[in-house]
Amino acid sequence: MSELKDQVQAALEEIRPFLQADGGDVELVEVTPENVVHVRLQGACGGCPMSQMTLKAGIEQRVRERVPQIESVEAV
Repeated sequence: MSELKDQVQAALEEIRPFLQADGGDVELVEVTPENVVHVRLQGACGGCPMSQMTLKAGIEQRVRERVPQIESVEAV
């Protein structure tokens, strides 16, 4: 499980500069036993009306490209 979490964290590190450029950020909370990634959107991303699109079209897409066994990415 730790290796999977490390792979997810590495994928998030690739996305982080783009989020930070818009005043936001993302924090990995956990990877569940069902391979669902829970993240916390921070800064401008936390209250942005486009955050759901960013989560699914940006963050989830990149994480699943890098770590195919991940089922989904959800904000908590």
